[in-house]
Amino acid sequence: MASLNIQHLGWAVTSGKQSRWVLQDVGLSVGDGELVGLIGPNGSGKTSLLRCAYRYQRPSQGEVELDGEALWSRSPRWSAQRVAVVLQEFPLDFGLNVTEVAAMGRTPHKGLFDGDDQADARLIEASLARVGMAEARHQAFASLSGGEKQRVLLARALVQQPGLLILDEPTNHLDPRYQLELLRQIKALGLATLASFHDLNLAAAFCDRLYVLDQGRLVAAGTPAEVLTADLLQQVFGVQALVDTHPLAGHPRITWIV
Repeated sequence: MASLNIQHLGWAVTSGKQSRWVLQDVGLSVGDGELVGLIGPNGSGKTSLLRCAYRYQRPSQGEVELDGEALWSRSPRWSAQRVAVVLQEFPLDFGLNVTEVAAMGRTPHKGLFDGDDQADARLIEASLARVGMAEARHQAFASLSGGEKQRVLLARALVQQPGLLILDEPTNHLDPRYQLELLRQIKALGLATLASFHDLNLAAAFCDRLYVLDQGRLVAAGTPAEVLTADLLQQVFGVQALVDTHPLAGHPRITWIV
């Protein structure tokens, strides 16, 4: 079991003698097994909040707790053993193949001179199979499409065996088929998951709860049906929308009015 709890979080960028608050007084929680979505317009602070949550940038104020432990009071290794991250940007692969990239997920659990054993090999193989990349196990990571790379990076996260999964725009490089497949896979993992989304219909379909950021502040939180209203979309995104109920799935459906 795992849970994330963020309270009164603020983060400021300092330039010379002046500071600009990127995030102010943000609070959110992710319970065990929940898929929680973070939405908001470009520049609203989504990526900055995720970076504070996975111990990349230290908040200027507030608390980030993982399983009741203050995240920033523990070591980076402690965090890496419990939190896996999949970002929009692809890392440098240094000529590695698919299996070698996925195997990097074992690094936080290994000593300096430890190699992978048979149990690690089975975990890596199973994780690649789970994301549909087992047949490409010997292929160079650099030769993959954007969507294929994203699936390998999810496999790497699974190999890490985290309690908390953090995803920054996980469907950004995927076509519709793999967007749906990836989110179904993430949902089926049963991990505490915090993910940012640009596609609000995907967020509505897959998230248990949503948090809405606007100009660094939290402006709404709740279930997709509670949050995704025409008034809120006009207020936050500045666009008119028709919001109704999906006729087959029952979640909110958004049609932008152009």
